[in-house]
Amino acid sequence: MAENNLVYRGKSKDVYNITEGSFSGKYRLVFKDEATGYIENEKAVFDPGYDTVVGKIPGKGAIACRFATHFFKLLKEKGIPSHYIDTIKDNEMIVEPATPLSMAVESPEFPGSAPLMNLEFTWRNNATGSFWRRYPFVRPCKNLHKIVEAWTKGDHDILITLEALEETGAMSKEEIAQSVELVKNIAEIVSQEFESKNLHVIDGKFELGRLKYGDGKIVIIDEISPDVLRVCKGYSPDKSGNCTVHEQCAVTNFSDGKRTIKNKKQVSAAEFITIFL
Repeated sequence: MAENNLVYRGKSKDVYNITEGSFSGKYRLVFKDEATGYIENEKAVFDPGYDTVVGKIPGKGAIACRFATHFFKLLKEKGIPSHYIDTIKDNEMIVEPATPLSMAVESPEFPGSAPLMNLEFTWRNNATGSFWRRYPFVRPCKNLHKIVEAWTKGDHDILITLEALEETGAMSKEEIAQSVELVKNIAEIVSQEFESKNLHVIDGKFELGRLKYGDGKIVIIDEISPDVLRVCKGYSPDKSGNCTVHEQCAVTNFSDGKRTIKNKKQVSAAEFITIFL
């Protein structure tokens, strides 16, 4: 694979332009074994809710590709379009070229100005991770009814309000509404699929964009895999959807001005191997 065909190098995958053969003009996604998380007691703790790559999990790329293939095919069955075309190797798939939701810098003459490269949309079934750290007045694991947030994607993702997206001109009000509805619909499909395996999705994140050769309609791109989902075992909701075992599962701390939250029953990256074989 020619390095000069590299389009984008990310934390979990690399994107290459295909210049010859039956898929000429399409993109090749190569899923990598690198995994994000944090360091605790000098050891890597893998967690897709974090932005920093802390190590490798052998075979993770193939697992992520298999997951993405499963869910892209499922979405197609449900009538939800994506950029997916085909899977050609254990850790490689072919996709339609797509333009992520982005915005050019308005005043490049000002030092420090930068374009909005692309957006990610998180959706949350429960209050944990960065959501709880930002809003510690909320009970851990409270039902959030798939609340959707937008984030600028980069080395460190930054929350951007939906109102700010509209006011800055990054997206129109109609596009924002369409994107939120799309994310919630896909989130529901993903959540139900995990429910069939007696597992509960805590939260996830999707990247949206427009197909290069499409009609401009916003679709899901990138991936749906263990890299973008947090899943737990033992979820036991009350009539309001709040987990009744959160006191045994959620572990919080406040030290040196920083809040942390962990979920004891969160499914580890290694455990994803046996799901959706």
